[in-house]
Amino acid sequence: MIQQLEITLPAYGRGYHLIDSEIAKLLPDLPKVGILNLFMKHTSAAITINENADSSVRDDFESIMNNIVPENKPYYTHVLEGADDMPAHVKSSLMGPELTIPITNHRLNLGTWQGIYLCEFRNRGGRRKLVVTIYS
Repeated sequence: MIQQLEITLPAYGRGYHLIDSEIAKLLPDLPKVGILNLFMKHTSAAITINENADSSVRDDFESIMNNIVPENKPYYTHVLEGADDMPAHVKSSLMGPELTIPITNHRLNLGTWQGIYLCEFRNRGGRRKLVVTIYS
């Protein structure tokens, strides 16, 4: 069986935000065994799984990505939406728009130190939509 729904996350500021508990509240009852796919419907934000215990990981992600893809470079031609827009598109492609997570015993089967991140690359990205597909 396949279930699909769309969830809308509240607006977050720029940065890396743990959203697993927020997603879990919005999910229907999960099957005993299955797969959950999350798909981000935006090109200036991403989702990923990483360390969920030490918040300095989130700060380091922000610093590293800003170093790899800096703002205000003269070679950017897509600049009408602000200095953070084109770098946000590149960062989104680097991090990716989707995740696949196993479901075991009616729960997302994440590792002990794993959490789901919303990677917000815009200064004011707004509410973000995710398509959730559950395969059982």
